[in-house]
Amino acid sequence: MHDKLFETALGIARPWYVAGVEFDEADKVLSVRIDFEPGTRFAAEGADGEHPVHDTVTKTYRHLNFFQHECHLLVRTPRVKLPDGSVQLIKPPFVGRLSGFTLLFEALVLMLAQQMPFAAVARIVGESAYRVLAVCRRYVTLALEAADFSQVKALAIDETSRARGHDYITLAADAIERRVLCVTAGRDASTLETIAAELAAHGCPPERIESVSIDMSPAFIKGCTEHLPDARITFDKFHVVWHANAAVDKMRRIEQRADKSLKGLRWTLLKDRAALKPEAAADLDALIVRMTRVRTARAWVYKEQLREILERKQINVVRQMLLHWCTCVMRSKVEPMKEVAAMVRRHLEGIVAWAQTRQTNGFLEALNGLFQAAKRRARGFSSFDTIKTVIFLIAGKLDFAAINPHAR
Repeated sequence: MHDKLFETALGIARPWYVAGVEFDEADKVLSVRIDFEPGTRFAAEGADGEHPVHDTVTKTYRHLNFFQHECHLLVRTPRVKLPDGSVQLIKPPFVGRLSGFTLLFEALVLMLAQQMPFAAVARIVGESAYRVLAVCRRYVTLALEAADFSQVKALAIDETSRARGHDYITLAADAIERRVLCVTAGRDASTLETIAAELAAHGCPPERIESVSIDMSPAFIKGCTEHLPDARITFDKFHVVWHANAAVDKMRRIEQRADKSLKGLRWTLLKDRAALKPEAAADLDALIVRMTRVRTARAWVYKEQLREILERKQINVVRQMLLHWCTCVMRSKVEPMKEVAAMVRRHLEGIVAWAQTRQTNGFLEALNGLFQAAKRRARGFSSFDTIKTVIFLIAGKLDFAAINPHAR
C-alpha cells in the first residue's frame, strides 16, 4: 500500500512503478526504488517504433524532499537495442533536463532562483550553488533556443553596469510585451549588431523593427542607424528631463558659492512641485520670485517649461515649441541649461518622436534596479553567462513550461 502511495505522490505511471522504499535514519535520506514492468518495450529518440530491453543500469536522481528529508530516486533504467545493432539508454519521463535531478526538483529550483540568490537556493534544496546555477542556465538556454520574436516591432534598449568601473552590458527588450530579448556585453555600436543578429535568429529580421527607444548615446544612435535601418528612433522623455534636472543642480552649485540661501535646496529643485511638503513648496516659491536676479530660479523655470512641452501630443506643435524654447534658453545667461538646449537641437527629431510613440525605457530602468539589487545580494556575479541567466530569470518571461510541465 505504501508503494502505491509513493507512486501517486511522485506521479509515477505505468510501465514504471515503485519497487520499494528505504529510509536511512542516520543520514536522514529517503531512497525510492523505481522499476519497470517486465516485457515492456520502449521508444528511443531518433528511432521509429518500440524496442526490446537489452540491459539495465541504475541511475540516481535527486527529488523533492519528503517532509524535511532528502529524497533520491534509484531508477532501474533500461537500455534498448535498436535495429542497427546499437544500444541506447532510455530517459524516464520524470527525469529532469540536467543529469541527476527530477523535473519536479528542477521546477522548484527555477521558482526559487527567480526570487533569491543561487547560494540561498542551494541552502534550501541542499545542493551546491554551482549545481543550482547549472539548472537555471540549462533552462534559460533551452527556453531561449525555442523563443519566437517574430511579433516584435518595438524595442527598448539600455545599458547597465555589471561591475565597478566602466564594465557594461546592454539589454534589448520588447517595448510592448516588456520582456528582455537580448543581453550582450558592452555598450558600443557593435552591441546593436549583436542584438540585430539575435533577433534575426529568432524570426525577427531587423527590417521588421518599426521603433526603438534609446538614450542619447552616440554609439547607440550609430548602431541603430546601421543595424535597425527602418526603426524610428525615440529619445525617452525622462532622459531629456534628467539632463534638464542635472543642469538646474549644476547652476545651483555654481551660484550657492556666492548665495548661501541656495544651500539645502537641491531636492526641492529636483522634485516634482506637487510632491513637495508645504515648507519646501514655500521655499521654492520664494526662490521663483527672485527669478530676475537668481539664475538657478530661471533654470528651474526652463526645466518646467521643457517638461510641459514634452507632455503635449501634437508632433508639429512640440517641434515648434522646442525650437522656441531652445532660442530663449540660448539668449539667457543660464550656461548649464544652454548645454541642454544644444542637446535638444542636435536630437530634435528623436525627442519630437516621443510625442507620437510615447515609447519609454522606464520599465528597463526598473529592471536595472532589480538586477543591481540581485547583484548586491549575491555580492556580484563572476561571469557574463551568470549575469545573462539572472536577467532572463527576472525579466525574460521565458516559456519554461514547454520544457518542464511543472515549471511556471
